[in-house]
This record gives sequence, C-alpha cells and structure tokens, in this order.
Amino acid sequence: MARRAVLLALAILGTAACAGGAPPPMALPIRETPTIRTDMLAEAIDYARGQNTTGLLIIQNGRTLFEANWPLAEGSEDFRSGFVHGTARDGALLEDVASLQKSFVAILTGTAIDKGLIDIERPVSFYIGEGWSKATREQEAGITVRHLLEMTSGLTESLAFKAPAGSEFFYNTPAYALIKGVLAKASGAPLEDITRSWLTDPLGMTETSWRIRPGRFAGVGNPTGLVTTPRDIAKLGQLVLDAGHSPSGARVISSSQLKAILSRTAANPAYGRLWWLNGGDFTLNAGAGRRVEGSMIPEAPDDLVAGQGAEARKLYVAPSLGLIIVRTGMQTPDANFNSGFWRLLAKALPPPPSAS
Repeated sequence: MARRAVLLALAILGTAACAGGAPPPMALPIRETPTIRTDMLAEAIDYARGQNTTGLLIIQNGRTLFEANWPLAEGSEDFRSGFVHGTARDGALLEDVASLQKSFVAILTGTAIDKGLIDIERPVSFYIGEGWSKATREQEAGITVRHLLEMTSGLTESLAFKAPAGSEFFYNTPAYALIKGVLAKASGAPLEDITRSWLTDPLGMTETSWRIRPGRFAGVGNPTGLVTTPRDIAKLGQLVLDAGHSPSGARVISSSQLKAILSRTAANPAYGRLWWLNGGDFTLNAGAGRRVEGSMIPEAPDDLVAGQGAEARKLYVAPSLGLIIVRTGMQTPDANFNSGFWRLLAKALPPPPSAS
C-alpha cells in the first residue's frame, strides 16, 4: 500500500505532501540538466520513509519532484522533546537539525568575509578575547578562524590542546560553536539578527530561527540549535546551485567565498568549510575520524556537496544534476543511510555521458 501511494503521488502531482496539502511551486530558477525519471523514484522514497524520516523533499531544476511530511512514529517522545519545536504551516515538523546548522554558519561566515568584517586568518582570540580554550596562551594564539571552519583547531572537545593547529582533522562541535560568537562580535549584532538579514530574509526562509536548546544538551558545547524545515533547508541548497544568488537575483555571498567553502582541505578531502564534499580520495568521518579510502558516498555524483547533522539530517546538493534533496527525522535504522539511499536513487538518475 505504501508503494502504491508513492507511485500515485508521483504520477498525479509530481509531489506529495502528507500534511498540509500540495505545496505551492517554489520560485526557483530552471536549470538545464539531465532529467531524473520520477517513475523510478518510488524505491528510494520507500526506503527513506522506512528510515524514521519525517520530511523528504526532492527538487530538480527548480521543480519539486517529491515532497512528503510524515508523522513521528510511536515511542518518539524523547526525540520530540529534544528536537521538535512545533509544526510549520506546510505541515512539516519544525526540527532542530543538529549539525546541519554548520552549513548555514559557513555561508554566514563567508558573507562576513565579503563584508570585510572577518579575516579567517586572524586568531580566534582577536574576535572573542583570550582564554576561550584550555590551551596555553601561545597555543591558543595559533588557532585561527579558518581552523575552526575546517575542523583543524588541534583541540579536544573540552577545548584542551591535542595537536598543533592545522595539523589534523577532528570533527569538533564545541570548537565550531565559537564561530557563532565570532560572527556576533565581528558584526556587532546578535546571531539571530545577522542570520535574518544576511540569509533567511533574502532566501525567503520563513520557518528558520535559532533556539536555545533544552537543558539536557548543556554538555554538547553548542547551546543554540537551528530550527527549520525541509523547504527552508532546500533554499540553502538552491543558493549553492545559483552560485550565491537569491531567487530574486540579488547576491547573498560572493562566488569566490562559496567556492572557498566548498573546496577540499588538505587534512580531509571530504570536508571544506563546514560542508561535506563527495568525490575525494579518502574520507575522515565525524566522531573518531576513522579514515575510509575513496569517495564519501561512492553511489552519488562526485560533485555532490552535503550538510549533515545528527539523527541523519541531510542536505544533498548535486550541481551536475541540478538536484537538491533534504531528509529530516530521527536516527535511521540503517547506519549507512547515505549509501543505502543513493544506491536506490541511482536507478532514477540519467546514465553518465558516454566517452567520445
């Protein structure tokens, strides 16, 4: 029955909205890229739905191919109390999207660079003062804003010294969270205000805001969560596809800064500045940083870039396909959702061009 419902939605609407009715068309530019076969999407959608997914949105070339908002499963009270902040007007849950917020902050930081407010080669202490870490004064002085963006601060999660700054990749959320303070100090305005004026208003993100997290997250070192919806997340993906322009054509971030954000770093070719990058020679994952040879998601296009957060929150952007995919919800039963989803989605993708 679930497969039949998916096929019916794809055939009749090209989109499904399980709460709130069919969505209005998104005002996104049309791109000329190979077209996905919507009649072949059902298997990938069924898989995603069975993975505790609450929101799935697939957009190609500015057209919504599929959209669904599913309710939380029974027994999800712990997730709801920690991550859910109500329901948006389109029926999607308003979710704290965990570390997917990092990709938003990367764009804000690039915009601050464009405005001449931040120099990422300066020490973090230049913006927020000394003594923010447990390292020595000399060690701390060597940690720049760039190191926070690239996860190469050399600090542990308790902000103690571990290695020289820039020498190794370690996915460190408490160190990352300092960037939000840097943005506020450099701009002279609260993070909420610059997020609204620099990003969410220009992109038409009407359901995105920063919220103080529940007390149970006090120990994670990142007290503010970004609460948003799949549609708003997709607008960040469209900004990437449109080289830093808003739907109105206004520039939000320079193409040079966007390129810098999405450029591979020496310490981890699968990571740029707070964005994950496919197609590298190896991947150092979050957590323990275990090295895996080859591309981050072998089943996906090499040019794919991604925002990712705990509970398997995903923003996939594949420029070669004009494709944006957003997944929200709880932790997936399949620990390797990336490969599982893209293996099935690949059946709907156009074949790569043959060599001449």
